[in-house]
Amino acid sequence: MRTYAPDAEVYDSAGMTLEETISVMAEAGAAEKRVVRLHTGDPSIYGAIQEQMAALDELGIDYHVIPGVTSAFAAAALLRQELTLPELSQTVIFTRVEGKTPVPERERLTEVARIGATLVIYLSVAMIDRVVAELLAGAYTPATPAAVVCRVSWPDEQVVERTLADIAVKVKGAGIDRQALIIVGDVLKARQEGLKAKSLLYDKDFSHGFRKGIVT
Repeated sequence: MRTYAPDAEVYDSAGMTLEETISVMAEAGAAEKRVVRLHTGDPSIYGAIQEQMAALDELGIDYHVIPGVTSAFAAAALLRQELTLPELSQTVIFTRVEGKTPVPERERLTEVARIGATLVIYLSVAMIDRVVAELLAGAYTPATPAAVVCRVSWPDEQVVERTLADIAVKVKGAGIDRQALIIVGDVLKARQEGLKAKSLLYDKDFSHGFRKGIVT
């Protein structure tokens, strides 16, 4: 349930252009009203925020950016899954496949997939067959685990967990074709197969600035 101040003016930016959005904010600012430009997730990840800030800068309008929680981290919390694990993956890549928005050649999924890191793929579930094909052209195999999380943190959130061999079929069967992200990588095996290695952070023999290790 959404609640607003009784006298708040509410605009749905989904049907607005950049120019219309900036105009509303500028007019409200000129009237000395407090303006909240609310984004889903975190505005720094596929939030189209830079163009809005550039427009506000050009108009000399001051603003503050408050971080949110991107769906990648909300999904990891729902899955009870760490995205970086010792000896499995120490790198997380946020990416997407090319759609209406082009992707630089060096960042095409087939290129990124060569690394074999934990991948979080946004805005691509409608092209999941293509996603799987491009991942399999890289360092991943049909046995690599994958999870698709739809509308995470909403009451109707959905989770599909399989491997690259059949994730596309299961996702289509669940009717998921938007508002979802794809997580791929061997870290997803940990909850079923156990940890390959533990972090040194809490190891009794490991010393750091806040704790002296126990020498045996």
